[in-house]
Amino acid sequence: MASYLQIENISKSYGAKILFDHIGFNINEGDKYALVAPNGTGKTSLMRIIAGKDKSDSGGKITFLKDIRIAFLEQEYSFEPGQTVWERLKENESHIAKGSNGETVKDYEREAIKIMTEFGLNEPDKMMGELSGGQIKRVALTEMLASGADFYIMDEPTNHLDIDAIEYLENFLSHSRCTLLMVTHDRYFLDKVCNIVMEMDHGKLYSYKGNYRNYLEKRQERIENYNSETDKVKNILRRELEWMRSTPQARTGKAKYRIDAFHDLKDRAGQVLSSSKLDMSDVKFSTHLGNKIIDCKDVCFSYGDKCLLNHFTYNFQRYEKVGIVGKNGSGKTTFINILAGETGEDGTLTGSVERGESVRIGYYHQEGINIEEDRTVLETVNDTGLLNRFMFPHDMLNNKISSLSGGEKRRLYLLTVLMRKPNLLILDEPTNDLDIVTLDILEEYLQEFEGTLIIISHDRHFLDRLADHLFIFCGNGEVKDFIGDYSGYRAFIKEVEKKDREEKRLSQRPQKETSCKRGEQDKPGKLSFKEKKELEHIEEELKMLNSEKSELESSLAADSLDYEYITKASQRLAEINETIDVKETRWLELSI
Repeated sequence: MASYLQIENISKSYGAKILFDHIGFNINEGDKYALVAPNGTGKTSLMRIIAGKDKSDSGGKITFLKDIRIAFLEQEYSFEPGQTVWERLKENESHIAKGSNGETVKDYEREAIKIMTEFGLNEPDKMMGELSGGQIKRVALTEMLASGADFYIMDEPTNHLDIDAIEYLENFLSHSRCTLLMVTHDRYFLDKVCNIVMEMDHGKLYSYKGNYRNYLEKRQERIENYNSETDKVKNILRRELEWMRSTPQARTGKAKYRIDAFHDLKDRAGQVLSSSKLDMSDVKFSTHLGNKIIDCKDVCFSYGDKCLLNHFTYNFQRYEKVGIVGKNGSGKTTFINILAGETGEDGTLTGSVERGESVRIGYYHQEGINIEEDRTVLETVNDTGLLNRFMFPHDMLNNKISSLSGGEKRRLYLLTVLMRKPNLLILDEPTNDLDIVTLDILEEYLQEFEGTLIIISHDRHFLDRLADHLFIFCGNGEVKDFIGDYSGYRAFIKEVEKKDREEKRLSQRPQKETSCKRGEQDKPGKLSFKEKKELEHIEEELKMLNSEKSELESSLAADSLDYEYITKASQRLAEINETIDVKETRWLELSI
């Protein structure tokens, strides 16, 4: 198996803060690595160095296998707002779809159209500057996946995507033969796609083969073993300390090595690893929450002709935990803005929304807030207990906001919401840019939260742990209530879809003819005259359909096709494949 990437002796620090020091690792062909670590420990810096966007402080060596095609997905995607979606994708075809040997991938356009369709990017002529964050991420992913690269390097690929898009990407990567290195906080996504978890901890790398659960188990074993060794070192240190405190005559020049070893032991004895479990025993939550939370009656909301909420009626209860899911643009954020009383001046709102007098709302906005960059962590959140619980230790409290990573800023913003001790928490995509360790802590905090919780999230693991039921935003203002967690909902939907496909197949099956003569029965296994004719007709149809399919596939493999032709041809090919499935099923029924 070929080595696709070899990393040797790379380092990165910012001022006095060392992110990683002289690290190295190897990725082989077909490996799918997930890199996990707390925010601010250097994940993105490492990815940028590997992708050639930044440099190692210690020089070091980064070696890719010759001639493999590499595609890099950054968290922030650069584009010209005045370009259309298709212009953007076409512009990047020339260098995205090339390897070091300059060989262009011929089917880039066809793949781009196919992936755009799957992602729901149905307006290729729309300006990039008019797209939402989720749509921009879809364009970036289309550009990457259509390139046919051998090696994908991806930094938080699921950020800003709705769950349907995440599941498509998950399926694409899990079935692809590509090699992959990605940073992700999505634990279900990691579990489905990756076969190796690489953790960055205190500037060192640890690799674990297997899924996320195996990683958690092996990581805990490593921490326990490390701390057990620390206890042994402490016992040795006590004996050495007694020797160091003995009479000066005992410490001759010949024993200098013991003095040096003593200082090494002292450093090692002070290192204890933590699994970052949250102690909730002394957490003080909000004040009393009355019986009335938010009562919605016949609520409608629309922007012009677009209906986002249609006659919604629901009374929120004390202590319930509601998850909100649906496609991007279906009205989820607008809905929670209405609940919080932040609808703004645009749009038309009818119906009534009444909030209880005891309700104290804490609202975490998806876009975050502007925190003054010259303030310190402690000046922003003056609660050392809460800061320590959410991984802001004492030595970070005087750090300026400007020195924090993007994920650390999001974590601090979350604390500005929690520190007000709300009894109704409204969270809009709280998992974006948060690391896995922080998510585990936040989940434990919210499980113990003594109030009502309303969450918009694309993180399925997060929803499964927290939501008692789901509001499903179906589009056109329709909202359905599903009792259960997200995994239960997806299992239900798949069963419904399976049943619908079966009913469609059965409805397309011609009914068997009854005998023309009264009392006459067909012999077992013998076809009627009409069935024989039907069988002959199906065989002729299948020949024509397969011939048309071959012609379309050949034409789509040609170079320099225009967008309109590729779109129509791809749609026709999908129709043919569906028809062939139906015809072949009926052919088998008649032939057996």
